[in-house]
Amino acid sequence: MGTQKIRLNILARDVENAKQICAVADGRALIGILVKGFASVEAAITAVEQYQQAGVPVSVGLGAGDPTQWKKVAEVAVQTQPDHVNQVFPAAGYTLGGLQAVGNSHTIVNALIAPGGQPGKVQVTTGPMSNKVPELLSCDAAAAMLADIGVHSVKFYPVDGLERLNEIKAMAEAAVRYGIPVFEPTGGIDAASIRPIVEVCLAAGAKQVIPHIYTSIVDKETGLTRLDQVEELLTAIEGL
Repeated sequence: MGTQKIRLNILARDVENAKQICAVADGRALIGILVKGFASVEAAITAVEQYQQAGVPVSVGLGAGDPTQWKKVAEVAVQTQPDHVNQVFPAAGYTLGGLQAVGNSHTIVNALIAPGGQPGKVQVTTGPMSNKVPELLSCDAAAAMLADIGVHSVKFYPVDGLERLNEIKAMAEAAVRYGIPVFEPTGGIDAASIRPIVEVCLAAGAKQVIPHIYTSIVDKETGLTRLDQVEELLTAIEGL
């Protein structure tokens, strides 16, 4: 599961950029590889393996939370057994089952939950068909459903910076009540907002927090993730 209490989930332009990020982060980063950007499952697998061979811890993701990519994510994950997998809520159990079938017990699998606009209510209909049915569910019911099948983590997206601290708190507390150890706030996080967001998750009892910071720290000209901004994010959460 990784021993770090807080790990950043970050994009990289290429393997070299990923290695630089990992050096700066000193074990506190996962590098997101988004399957949507690849023409086929095979192409995505090849890319993931290149990063893994360079010693980079990989997080396999959908790509802009695109629910139509869920099966591609599951197939790539089973073939590459990465450190971490991002998945829509309805497909999280499917993905976990696929990994367990190949004897994997180390990959963290999350389930994407969307805030409901009020503390205590969330949307778990995050799949390609279900996302057209935006019904709200209690945080406890959402967490209990994930606990039933052993999913490790809640990905909460979008948190919109500091707009939803009460909603983050309610979902994180419910996850902890049902024994889900990892919480992943995502969407609109920067160096100014990361500390209060992570603090809320840790105060709720989360064992590990994985904030996702993607395009906001990518240089628009070069496509490289800026190392100074990775350092800035890590400085912001020092001592937590």
